[in-house]
Amino acid sequence: MTPTALSDRQKNPEVVFLCQRVPWPPDRGDRITTWHFLQHLLERGARVRLGTFQEEERDAEGVAFLAGRCAEVEAPRLSRRQRRITSLRGLLSGEALTLPFFRDRRLQRAVDRWTADGTTDLIHVYSSSMAQYALGSPARAKIMQFAELDSDKWAQYASASRGLGRWIYAREATKLLRFEDRVARTFTRSLVVSEVERRLFAARIPGVVPDVMPNGVDVEHFTSSGDGERHPHTAIFTGVMDYEPNVDGVTWFVAECWPTVRARFPDARLLIVGSRPSPKVQALANVQGVTVTGRVPTTPPWFDRAAVAVAPLRLARGVQNKVLEAMSMGLPVVSSPQAAQGLGDVPARTIAVADGAERTCEAVLAWFADPEGARATGLRAADWVRANWRWSRVFERYDALLRDLGVPLPGN
Repeated sequence: MTPTALSDRQKNPEVVFLCQRVPWPPDRGDRITTWHFLQHLLERGARVRLGTFQEEERDAEGVAFLAGRCAEVEAPRLSRRQRRITSLRGLLSGEALTLPFFRDRRLQRAVDRWTADGTTDLIHVYSSSMAQYALGSPARAKIMQFAELDSDKWAQYASASRGLGRWIYAREATKLLRFEDRVARTFTRSLVVSEVERRLFAARIPGVVPDVMPNGVDVEHFTSSGDGERHPHTAIFTGVMDYEPNVDGVTWFVAECWPTVRARFPDARLLIVGSRPSPKVQALANVQGVTVTGRVPTTPPWFDRAAVAVAPLRLARGVQNKVLEAMSMGLPVVSSPQAAQGLGDVPARTIAVADGAERTCEAVLAWFADPEGARATGLRAADWVRANWRWSRVFERYDALLRDLGVPLPGN
């Protein structure tokens, strides 16, 4: 059916939106992305039915918030401890353990009901594990927002592990890639977050050409309030602190780099800002100069205490929100190659890409020693982010994609 015919039939497209976590509040990477796409659809007049999972007690508030905006919300409770046991069924069925982990009869019944009459215009799925709910569902168009291939994450874990863990992670990478291949060939379009991911996707799933749909950053929210609280020898690391790439990156930084930094600047401070710190991260609070905050109401005031942001991620790729947010706040960033490669062509003197402990220390120490230079670099970074990474620019691409699929939003 043509876009004109869709407009004649109904003004407001019927959308089913599926994501792993309740997309409110937008306080971690996947919630930030899913909330902004969901909000955009709602603001443009789509009637959205949301399928997701509650993982924390506070998610009930998020569900109530979203229920007032969506046509319907189905959000069963997910206990990660129980689901780890459930996921072992994958060993018997031969499938990726991720799939039974996120499988729920109640949510499947809801998706089946929402799509049964064949009037669904768009199914938008974020994260491949949620695609299992929509593989057989009829819709005018289906968008699979991979962002990054989850199978490659497990491959990275396997390469960094030993023994049984290495075998389990390698098996998960193989089995999940097989499922991702099936999804990519079933859905109308596949989205990845960067050119780096597009090249990896083409190598792993040949014959399917994904669209690049980058993340954005809320530049109005991530705006510095000034230098009144800024300490010239303070670094900051942000993120959800039970997420393995964050845990690995920050514990590595404290073990391998922090002693050198403190030896040069005895007043140096490191702020580790983010929810759900794992025991390994909590233990870092015992290291001199290190503060572990746990969950905070909002991160901009913490950025405004720091002179440098660090993103020493070793098990990561894609576009890192922590990097974009720090740059938007006017901070220079010391990043690993893995955390920076999704940014594409970054202008000179806006970010320091450092591989290994020695170069990471050098970059942090150089900006600690030159506060004025650090501020100038941070301001250039903020200008670049504001010009290139606003959500409005992302949605220009998204709206063009929807038009191409025959699912234009009202006014689009």
